[in-house]
Amino acid sequence: MILTLDIGNSNIKTALFDGMELIKYWRLSTNRMMSSDEYGILLMNLFNHDGINPSSVEGIMMSSVVPSINFTIEHMCRNYFGINPLTVAPGVKTGINIKYENPRELGGDRIANAVAAYELYGGPCITIDFGTATSFGVISAKGEFLGGAICPGIKLAAEALTEKAAKLPRFELVKPDCAIGKNTITNMQAGIVFGYVGQVNYLVDRFRQELGAPTARVIATGGLALLLSEETDRIDVLDGLLTLKGLCLIYAKNHELAV
Repeated sequence: MILTLDIGNSNIKTALFDGMELIKYWRLSTNRMMSSDEYGILLMNLFNHDGINPSSVEGIMMSSVVPSINFTIEHMCRNYFGINPLTVAPGVKTGINIKYENPRELGGDRIANAVAAYELYGGPCITIDFGTATSFGVISAKGEFLGGAICPGIKLAAEALTEKAAKLPRFELVKPDCAIGKNTITNMQAGIVFGYVGQVNYLVDRFRQELGAPTARVIATGGLALLLSEETDRIDVLDGLLTLKGLCLIYAKNHELAV
């Protein structure tokens, strides 16, 4: 079985796959202060809780947008699984031709999203990852990563609004009944939620126009994808495990495994 780790700014998403079959999915907090032993014991406890023998892990594939924690996680993988993890980085086979000015700047999670979207759903396609930052990726019909866009994540925008505007209160990030809010809370909810829907709609339309592909499929992932997908018809597929599936596919390409 293959263990995948997607290290994000807020969370570490991890899943265990047998081929492309999901065995188990876990979500951990990204904590730069935790040691390799603390992460190792945490994962061992999760394995034991679900009755999975850690020795069943044959390989580990990871992506990270938090360089400061990479050594800790790599050290944990070696100490607790006896495996040197493979990281999405230059030199790793992905099957995707990256048409980025500097491919080294491209986050491993965006590469994994592109790989999974293209192989599982076909191209041309557009990925949207609703994380701490909302990242869009555009993949051509030939499997080329052409670029995309990065925006503040919806939670980050909501937090900035309340932290930087003294008179605005904290609010629950839910969809209000209507766009014309009748009080400060619903005004803020409408601005954040419906404003983000407008952003998604515009960027998807613009990407499709520039691609010359008006029916390019849109695949969304990330914690708040469901909330926004209810308000837009631009999202064709919701896949909460898109990044982890991409990591599994990349591992297979580098180890010539059948998936």
